[in-house]
Amino acid sequence: MNKFAELYEHDFNAWIHNQISLLKAGKTNEIDIEHLIEELEDMGKSNLRELESRFIILIAHLLKWQFQLATLETQWQDFEGKSWRKTIIEQRAQLLHLLRKVPSLKQELQNAMIDAYPHALDLAIDETGLPESTFPKTCPYTIEQLLDKYFYPRD
Repeated sequence: MNKFAELYEHDFNAWIHNQISLLKAGKTNEIDIEHLIEELEDMGKSNLRELESRFIILIAHLLKWQFQLATLETQWQDFEGKSWRKTIIEQRAQLLHLLRKVPSLKQELQNAMIDAYPHALDLAIDETGLPESTFPKTCPYTIEQLLDKYFYPRD
């Protein structure tokens, strides 16, 4: 095991600082290319995982908003849904922040939404106790609706 691999395996933070020092010193021939590539690839995956995670929570709450409320005896005008609204607002804000920080994720929005939907559906089913047949098989919301701070679905 070379010195980079050992440092990478046993003290990741020290490895990072070592690689930064080498880059700043222009010693690119000494850089641990293999692990650096691996970490850069993982950074990209991490952003995508965050995007999907935010979509899961947002979509689940929109589904609960739309379909659980339809089963309640409360009338729309009497419903406040403060905690649901708070979660929806927070997830939208975090999604927009992530897209500002990593604009290239915009090209991943549709696929991330599609990948997130089955998980959001499971979450909505678990949290509401409603049967799966209550909910659409595919995401009923567009990307524009998901990101629109004024969009709250009604049945």
